[in-house]
Amino acid sequence: MSTPAIPARILVVDDDPTVAEVVTGYLRRARHTVGHAADGHAALALAATDVPDLVVLDLMLPGIDGLEVCRRLRAERSVPVIMLTARGTEDDRIAGLELGADDYVTKPFSPRELVLRVESVLRRSRPGAESGEGQERRGPLRAAGIVVDPANRRASKDGQELALTLREFDLLAHFMARPGRPHSREELMRDVWGWEFGDLSTVTVHVRRLRAKIEVDPAAPLLIQTVWGVGYRFEAGAGGPQS
Repeated sequence: MSTPAIPARILVVDDDPTVAEVVTGYLRRARHTVGHAADGHAALALAATDVPDLVVLDLMLPGIDGLEVCRRLRAERSVPVIMLTARGTEDDRIAGLELGADDYVTKPFSPRELVLRVESVLRRSRPGAESGEGQERRGPLRAAGIVVDPANRRASKDGQELALTLREFDLLAHFMARPGRPHSREELMRDVWGWEFGDLSTVTVHVRRLRAKIEVDPAAPLLIQTVWGVGYRFEAGAGGPQS
């Protein structure tokens, strides 16, 4: 059984009063301080005046939609975002992940599942958080000019800090701790996301975003290489281009 996350400030953004009441109630029972906004404008105003530790964000909002709210939040700070999406809106879900959302839950959903997702993201967002099989005990990971420090959740390339989301950081740390080893998308979803099943496009989107931040040419990646018919492999030596 996982250890509950440290109490945090959470902003719930949803225009459905019933959903908002249920979500905020469950999160408060989990000892979190919870604020609520019913539209995008209010969400951005609240996030600016009282910076939350995490945002639970519905995509279908009046005024400014959830995708635009997510984009503006990610442009300002690295606050974790969990999206609430309706079933059948795969394009919106992928768009949210492309904008840097850390996780998503599809409606209808179990409030208990949402609380578990929230606490999982919160644990990973704090310095010293576990990222894989005890990586923080092995010290920083180094390869191809990239340094990943799991204990302090910081990453840099050629001395410049990388602006990574929680999942991007975890994915990079997972790859760098296992250079040369092929990983299927199912394996990455299980080991990095902690999901036994889910939409594998989530992994694809995060690999694409991570490549954009660490590769010299993301269209011809040398570090995170595609293993056709399997998944992906991290090449610490940054060898020749893929065939």
